[in-house]
Amino acid sequence: MKWILIAVQAFVMLFCLVYETSARAEGPVPEVTEKDPQVTILLERMYVDGEVSEEIFTEKVADLEKFLQQYKEWQLVDRDDVQIVLQKKVDDISPLLKTSGYFGVSEEGILQIFKGVPKSDNAIHSFFQIDMKKLESYERAKLKRGIRIKSKEGFVKTIEKMKQYAVQSKKKSSSW
Repeated sequence: MKWILIAVQAFVMLFCLVYETSARAEGPVPEVTEKDPQVTILLERMYVDGEVSEEIFTEKVADLEKFLQQYKEWQLVDRDDVQIVLQKKVDDISPLLKTSGYFGVSEEGILQIFKGVPKSDNAIHSFFQIDMKKLESYERAKLKRGIRIKSKEGFVKTIEKMKQYAVQSKKKSSSW
């Protein structure tokens, strides 16, 4: 029995020696430090037309206060160990609307924004239902063809004009 114990001990020592030698051959284990953790940064831009654009990137953030100084005009919305979410309200229409935005109406008479000339499959935002019977025929035709959105002022002007034709309901579908 004594010889069996000696044999087992010798085997264990040999195994440990081989394991230690192979671990050294692989090189040093990199040290993980939490000094400058890599976090995902999410920047959300909220435009007056309801569009939200997102920019996502990763960055090492050693000092949150110092990092936030770079984004003074942004509001910290959410933060945890892996992500920081910052939000900014932009007092303008979105780049998407500037390049290809149109006002139009759905078949149900709901005022909508479309990406490109109004079609049933390219609506990007809905506002409120319009009483189409109250509209002049040329205004109905313009909405069906699409009213090009070129600026914030034009956007606001069209929304305000169409509000007078809104069907009054108990629920509001938009902040406009």
